[in-house]
Amino acid sequence: MAISLAIASLQPVSAQTSTPEVGSGSGLPLPRFVSLKTSEARARRGPSLTHRVDWLYTRRDLPLQVTGEFEHWRRVEDSEGQGGWIHETLLSGVRTVVVIRDMTPMRSSPQPTAHEVALLENGVIAHIMECAPEWCKLSIGGERGWVNRESLWGLFPDEVLD
Repeated sequence: MAISLAIASLQPVSAQTSTPEVGSGSGLPLPRFVSLKTSEARARRGPSLTHRVDWLYTRRDLPLQVTGEFEHWRRVEDSEGQGGWIHETLLSGVRTVVVIRDMTPMRSSPQPTAHEVALLENGVIAHIMECAPEWCKLSIGGERGWVNRESLWGLFPDEVLD
């Protein structure tokens, strides 16, 4: 018995590292961010139409984080940690963010002293044009500008998008 324990402890480090989790239905990484494709979607307690509806989302383009998959269903969470199971046809791979700090300045360039293009209220949804380590260029209703990513939800830390 002692011999098998000694052999088990000599496994190469690469064999002990875990591979990133991927969804069983999509083959895409978990967790990941998506957005709501429609202006209405029901988040259910389980992955079928027979499960009770816990949440009704009514904001098209709302960013959601996919945390699980079962067949054509995706388990999602919103910026407040609420969620449930939504059918995959109601979700889009288009990346959006939601502003989580009230009166967040949108600036003309990715610098804290740049000209303010707009002040964004808490809950505003924006399309991501690009994201650097500290700033994201966003599009909101025809306006474009840079926002410090600390004021946004819908991105992983250190995630860079072109």
